[in-house]
Amino acid sequence: MAIRDERYLKTVLDRAVSQVQITDIHTHTYPADFGKLLLWGIDELLTYHYLAAETLRWKDIPYDAYWAMTKREQADLIWQTLFIDNTPYSESCRGVLTVLEKLGLDTAKRDLESYRRYFASMKVEDYIDKVFETAGVKELVMTNDPFDDLERPVWENGCKLDPRFKAALRVDPLLNTWSEAGKRLREWGYEVEADITGKTVEEVRRFLRDQIDLMGALYLAVSLPPTFRYPEDSDRGRLIENCILPVCLEKGIPFAMMIGVKKLVNPELRLAGDAVGKSDIDTVINLCAAYPRNKFMVTLLARENQHELCIAARKFRNLMIFGCWWYLNNPSLIEEMTRMRLELLGSSFIPQHSDARVLDQLIYKWTHSRKIIGEVLFDKYSDLLATGWLPEASEIDRDVEKLFSGNFWTFLQRELP
Repeated sequence: MAIRDERYLKTVLDRAVSQVQITDIHTHTYPADFGKLLLWGIDELLTYHYLAAETLRWKDIPYDAYWAMTKREQADLIWQTLFIDNTPYSESCRGVLTVLEKLGLDTAKRDLESYRRYFASMKVEDYIDKVFETAGVKELVMTNDPFDDLERPVWENGCKLDPRFKAALRVDPLLNTWSEAGKRLREWGYEVEADITGKTVEEVRRFLRDQIDLMGALYLAVSLPPTFRYPEDSDRGRLIENCILPVCLEKGIPFAMMIGVKKLVNPELRLAGDAVGKSDIDTVINLCAAYPRNKFMVTLLARENQHELCIAARKFRNLMIFGCWWYLNNPSLIEEMTRMRLELLGSSFIPQHSDARVLDQLIYKWTHSRKIIGEVLFDKYSDLLATGWLPEASEIDRDVEKLFSGNFWTFLQRELP
């Protein structure tokens, strides 16, 4: 049925956006079989590194004193500082409240102990189901690091993976700290040497194939500094050229690059101590041009890079831009970036991923992002109505499904689960 007025448009669009089932293409969350790697519950939400950094702006205490606290003590401090002593309108604080509200808890009571009792009463497997249902997520992609001593044994012991959790092979240690990664590979029986030549190339490729097959990885991924360049005369450059890209092409999977993080500008903040830097868009262009048969998924951390990235995506169909990463995951920036991408790329991009590190964050990140993306889409469909173009309700359903799920699977050349 053709849509002829904005009131009906809003009804159709709101229904489509609220009901669409999401593929979350990049997270740091895990199923129960992964043990301590699965973070969930109110204390994990409160001690997330965004809120830790925000709290330590207010509290003039030694960083070591904060890290010496138990998780519960840290959560108590953060709750008191950010939610009681100050108004919790940062996006990270608001996110905690959205999770509580969506779970049916009374945020007006400001009763941290009652929230703790709620989570303590939940069985983890049941809670995972509840989060997926509440967030409207049908499946997600994990971040899977074979160099992580907590994660590696899970795979080696032949875990039966919850089908909602898909794997992505993370290769940060391989590309960013080759000397250390090479030592680990030798311990595991791969005959690598310091130089990225001959036998080493073949053995690194074998390692990548083994891990992709073991995990069923949908793509390879790496987080890179803003100083990363391509071409690059370095171990990292040689590994990308001679190992990463050939194996990705052979396996038919994309190489996902997340570029722009400055690691530990304040090491005393630990995981909260990373910052952002402007990247070189020519690096992305050079890779897409030099390897037209490879597929690249790219997200950049600096706001200043977003327009250039959109233009690059217009020129290379082997480039899929995705999400509003890390410090860009704020409502004003999500709106700005989504609007620009729709105007330059139509619907041929992936507007968001949650990057959730705590399972519960799936709830607030997708609640907030659905609303913002829906509002931008309403404006764009309204613009079409003003020209006399009458979209069909079925076309809106189609477009929304592409943005929240289908574009990812189409880029991978796989059928939707």
